[in-house]
Amino acid sequence: MILYTAYRVKIKRYNDIFKPTVMLYQKAVSWFLDVILTEWESIGHLGGTKRNNLVEKLTVATKKNPLPKHSFKDADADFYKMPAYLRRAAIAEALGMVSSYKSNEESGFQKPGKPSVGDSMPAMYRDNMFVRTGTYTASVKVYIRNTWDWIDIDLRKSDVDYILHHCSDRKECVPTLRCRGKEWFLEFAFEEKVELEQATLPQQRVLSVDLGINNSCVCSLLLSDGTILGREFLTLPREYDCLKHAIGRIKKAQQHGARRTPRLWAIAKGINDDIASKTAEFIMTTALRYEATTIVFEHLDLSRKKRGSKKQKLHLWKARNVQAIVTTKAHRHGMRISRVNAWGTSALAYDGSGRVTRGTYLQNGEEKYNYSICVFPTGKQYHCDLNASYNIGARFFVREIMKSLPETVRLDMEAKVPSCSKRSTCTLSTLLNLHAELTA
Repeated sequence: MILYTAYRVKIKRYNDIFKPTVMLYQKAVSWFLDVILTEWESIGHLGGTKRNNLVEKLTVATKKNPLPKHSFKDADADFYKMPAYLRRAAIAEALGMVSSYKSNEESGFQKPGKPSVGDSMPAMYRDNMFVRTGTYTASVKVYIRNTWDWIDIDLRKSDVDYILHHCSDRKECVPTLRCRGKEWFLEFAFEEKVELEQATLPQQRVLSVDLGINNSCVCSLLLSDGTILGREFLTLPREYDCLKHAIGRIKKAQQHGARRTPRLWAIAKGINDDIASKTAEFIMTTALRYEATTIVFEHLDLSRKKRGSKKQKLHLWKARNVQAIVTTKAHRHGMRISRVNAWGTSALAYDGSGRVTRGTYLQNGEEKYNYSICVFPTGKQYHCDLNASYNIGARFFVREIMKSLPETVRLDMEAKVPSCSKRSTCTLSTLLNLHAELTA
């Protein structure tokens, strides 16, 4: 498979010199959006480069096409000397926006809003818009003094050195101009080909990960027969305590009438990003140490409205970020990523005894409360996230085993092990019983 990663390189010395270029590019994208929406009946059925060619034929005057239907250069005086590569980048971006808008409109699920330019940024194509003049220097073509001209820029040494150290064996793609606050960057995309692990089901070593709100994550290594080879916990008490204090400071400021607290929210966001980064690093370290072939997560639907006493924790929970970071790193090491149904992984006991009671438990005859502890119907007390990680790994293997079976054998297994017919009821005991029936 092909893997893409992006790194930003800060441009030194310049602040406002790129704004006219970006404004003119966004104006061009907006103009092409209107043209493509108007002519979509003749454009929509085409694919690939044919769409781009037709839009150019409709808008760009050439020797063979002196009078296009919509003249790009006559639309605005500033468009007259716009570089051809930048114009084609605007066409490609506008086509992508309209295509997405039309597909959402045809699906009928929800009426989409009309596409708009937003914060579109120009791609700096090599030789035409961007030329490297040295290791830490380059030249870019920008709109300056009412014309398009080349300017020399200096790139931050630490950013360039990082790319040279980590991305020397990857293919460098076209950079994109980016703005962050008052600083400007060139965002370089890198392409690399990776080969994923081709292990058979009995040879697979699965690292099942349960991402939590109270505990960062719990990892368990499982084999296809239900054997558990290892368990690892990550709690990060110091980081969560810092995040709690940061949120407390925001609440206190709001109670005293502060409507906006950007500095306090920046602190809280930095702590939260640090938690996500450390969690992803821990998962990858564990996977490499146990030589896992696949990392399995829950398929988490976080798009719905959050309710209850823990809604703020759910808003701050960066489970998707952790999964995205781990996905990129895992693919680079040849590992696969999979997701399973999250329904009931924590609520069902891994031994198949039924639903657990979470939070309250008895210790030395006294009732105590800990949301990380659950009590099985048999009276057994266990770590709730560890129980969930067992069920996550088991559901992956049950799904893969059932997919590989012939239809008659699959129906026979569903009759003998009823819990494997429904993915939301699968636990570790389901995998153990299924393996026992298959080997009998």
